[in-house]
Amino acid sequence: MFTIGSGEFWVAIAFLIAVVLVWRKALTVVGGLLDERAQRIKGELDEAERLREDAERALAEYQRKQRDALSEAEGIIAQTRAEAERYGERAARELKETLERRTRQAEEKIAQEEAKALGEVRSVAIDLAIGAARRIIAERLDAKAGGALIDDAIAALPAQLH
Repeated sequence: MFTIGSGEFWVAIAFLIAVVLVWRKALTVVGGLLDERAQRIKGELDEAERLREDAERALAEYQRKQRDALSEAEGIIAQTRAEAERYGERAARELKETLERRTRQAEEKIAQEEAKALGEVRSVAIDLAIGAARRIIAERLDAKAGGALIDDAIAALPAQLH
């Protein structure tokens, strides 16, 4: 087989040394490529992690904005309900005041019409009484008694004027 002095031995040794050197060089190159690929994958993973964190922050921000918008909407609804209630109360109060005012106006108008009717009735009654008195006086009073009445009325006139 191989003897230490033979050329085949030294060729085999040289071949082994060459293979070991190439193998070491190949391991270094392959290790560098693998390290480079691992670094690239690590960078992509870091980027993916950063993007995931950004997405979580954006999601949290949108959820907060949604809660704020919902809270604001509830506030607006509550305010609108309160305002509608105030308008309803005011409208009811104004309606009540209007009805009371119109009732008073109608009562005043009725009272005025009653007073007017009463005045007309009195006027008619007075006219009838005067007419009846004239007829009675004309039928029962003679010229002598009528002259005495006129004289008494003229005498009483200065006292009634003062």
